Amino acid sequence: MELKHYATCIWPGLAELWWRGRLSALPAAIAFTLVVNLILVARYIYPGWIHAGLVSLTFWGGLIALFFYIIRTARELPALINPRDISERPDQFPDARMAYLSGKWEEAEGLLTDVLAIEPRDPPALLLLTGVYRHTGRLEAAQLLLREISRLEIADDWSLEIETESERWKRAAAAKESQDDPEPENHVSDRTDAA
Repeated sequence: MELKHYATCIWPGLAELWWRGRLSALPAAIAFTLVVNLILVARYIYPGWIHAGLVSLTFWGGLIALFFYIIRTARELPALINPRDISERPDQFPDARMAYLSGKWEEAEGLLTDVLAIEPRDPPALLLLTGVYRHTGRLEAAQLLLREISRLEIADDWSLEIETESERWKRAAAAKESQDDPEPENHVSDRTDAA
C-alpha cells in the first residue's frame, strides 16, 4: 500500500469516510474540526475568553488522543482499502468466476455472496453477480445491482464493463419482453387465404 494513503489517517474519521463512505465516521470528523477551531479561536483570536491553562490542557490532551487515533487508524487502513487481501477467509472470487464460466449459476451466486460479505463494494464481484442474475432471469435484481454499481466511486475504472453489462441486460430484457408478448396475428395472410 502506498504511503500517500496514510495521509487520510491524520484527520479523525477521514479514512473511513474517504475509503468506505461510512457516514458513521462523519461525527468524529466534525467533532475534531470543532475542537481544533475552538482551540485556535481561544488561543489566538480571543486569548482571554477561556483560561490559558485550560486551552493548553485541551491542546495537549487532544494531541495525545490524536496520536493514538492515528496509530489505530494506520493499523486499520489496509482493512479499509482492501479487505479481501487481509481477510483470513480464502478469496473465492476465482472459484466464482470459474463457476460462472461453467454455467453453474447457483454455485457462482453463493461464492459471490461470500466474496461480497468480505468486500461489499467490489466491482468485479458485483458485475459478475449482475451477470448471474441476468442468466437466471432475475432482470429486476440485475438492473438494481447495475444502478448500485454505477453509483460507486470505486467503480469508475469499470465504466466500460458496466456499460457492456447494461447492454447485455437491455438485450435480455428485450428478449424476455418479446417472449412474454404474443405475436399479433397476421390479418393480411388471413385475407389472402380466404380469397
